[in-house]
Amino acid sequence: MSEGIINKETKTVRVIALKNISTPIIREISYNNDSIDDFENEIKNEKNSKYLLRYPTIYIVNDEVTPNKYSVYVGETNNIKRRTSEHLQDDSRLDTFWKKIDESNDAKMFLIGHDHFNKSLTLDIENKLMHYMTGVDTVELVHNGRSNQQDEYYTSDELDPIFYKIWGQLRKIDKNLFPVLSVIRDSAIFKASPFHRLTSEQLAAKDTIIMKIEEALNRDKVGQLILVKGEAGAGKTVLLSNLFYDLTQMAAENSDNSILKNKTQTLLVNHDQQLKVYKQIANKLGIRSKVNPETVEKPTKFINDHLGKSMVDVVLVDEAHLLWTQGKQSYQGENQLDDLLKCARVVVAVFDPNQILSREQYWGLDKLNRMTLDALSEGNLVELHNQMRIDGNKNTVEWIRRITDEQKVTNIPMDNKYDLKVFNSPEELYGQLSKKSLNEESGISRLLATFDWKYIDKKKPDNGEKYWNVTVGDFSMPWNLQLPQTKEQKRHNKGLAWAEQEQTIGEVGSTFTIQGFDLNYAGVIIGPSVKYRDGKIIFDKSASQNTKAKQRRTYEGEKIDASDTLLKNELNVLLTRGVHGLYIYAVDEQLQNRLLEAQKGTL
Repeated sequence: MSEGIINKETKTVRVIALKNISTPIIREISYNNDSIDDFENEIKNEKNSKYLLRYPTIYIVNDEVTPNKYSVYVGETNNIKRRTSEHLQDDSRLDTFWKKIDESNDAKMFLIGHDHFNKSLTLDIENKLMHYMTGVDTVELVHNGRSNQQDEYYTSDELDPIFYKIWGQLRKIDKNLFPVLSVIRDSAIFKASPFHRLTSEQLAAKDTIIMKIEEALNRDKVGQLILVKGEAGAGKTVLLSNLFYDLTQMAAENSDNSILKNKTQTLLVNHDQQLKVYKQIANKLGIRSKVNPETVEKPTKFINDHLGKSMVDVVLVDEAHLLWTQGKQSYQGENQLDDLLKCARVVVAVFDPNQILSREQYWGLDKLNRMTLDALSEGNLVELHNQMRIDGNKNTVEWIRRITDEQKVTNIPMDNKYDLKVFNSPEELYGQLSKKSLNEESGISRLLATFDWKYIDKKKPDNGEKYWNVTVGDFSMPWNLQLPQTKEQKRHNKGLAWAEQEQTIGEVGSTFTIQGFDLNYAGVIIGPSVKYRDGKIIFDKSASQNTKAKQRRTYEGEKIDASDTLLKNELNVLLTRGVHGLYIYAVDEQLQNRLLEAQKGTL
């Protein structure tokens, strides 16, 4: 088995588990009724035939629609012969996917059996396979009408070891369709997939949200706000993605009993990089099409298309803290959330006030409190408390929170799970980060910085430099989205988020490209706008180049300066990107010295 298949953190445990699990039985068969009949006759006298013909099985139907590009269906059944007949004879008359499979001469199936398979385990492995298949670059469409997360059951502890054995065997047969798992796990589409196994907190939140949506629709209410609050890394995006997928499936159900049948839903996000990811997911799962293109949209376009014209049943808003609270050239309103509530019967808004980054998104404390209290009084406030991103112990999470929330620097705690380091120079930091990025097991690692160096989009620097650079002493590196790409790179990078593109290891990311995303290791250059004075972190807007954060804005008739809040939120977003590690260098001498002392444990 490839080392890349097993996560470094749980490698020893999984290797032990793998040794105690029998090998799955996998057969590749041409996908048609005749081939299934021939296969049944061929193996019916074999010793292990019952695990493929009479036990629960998993099957992966795949069709190479263009060279190295596949359409895939993942399913489970107790009778593969009957299920194949249903797909090819019944489903092919109603479903274009199965019609194409039926007409294809190249469609194949991997039939998977195991002596420990039961209904719950096969449903969980089916779900896990769909999760990984959506992250495979060569897979254009993953077709299946449900997500199948199961609760605890007798053999639930065997899910991961059996899955890794299945994937390892499938990879030996077809490396294009089944690449190294660590590569898939690094993709943004995998991290935002609706097929993640939800925690009990997320499951309870989803059940509550669906119940409140059904209640609002059943009573024919309009403009109902369900507010989902949680800090960075609390699992908000995964919850929303899962909820969105389930709502689309419920809307397409044949049952006449569901209030959600035939209801319309749209997912909105004001972040260009995150929008790319959601569109990829919608395309791969067949949710978004030429017939229904606005399933995933930006708020401004949606409002312009619907306000005063047509009503949508359910609108889901990810990163709702990025909604505008003032007009711009493309948006003539005053508050995007208020306008969305006029366009939808129900709005589910995922919100974190500590990630508001610019004056256009600024909410006064009074309006934030009012909105939260209104949702609470209606029973429409859902809160997520668990930290899902930072894979460190409680003390590490609290150390990062203390910097961002209390503006204090304390001794860095010991943590065998999380790599938290302060470096003496940006060169040293970047050198370590580069090594991580080259290590397949370490995954995607990128350099980030506070917006304290000039950058003007779509304009060349006027100082003779080739790029807008982040410069500290002799260290200099271009800001994001500037390095040239070959035609092949452009083709490969189309639709990929900034951090997923290979050349971006040579760029510095900002909050505007990294917000909402995970990095396995995040390197952060804390620029001169963040200082340490008189025992506390302070924010100096005169040292920032982030005009969206430092310029005053008119709010409810008054000019206000929200720079302290917005620059603090900028730091919060950057320091909470790393899943397995955070590397820091501070430009301000006093802050850098304080961090180095914290690393030594001498505070």
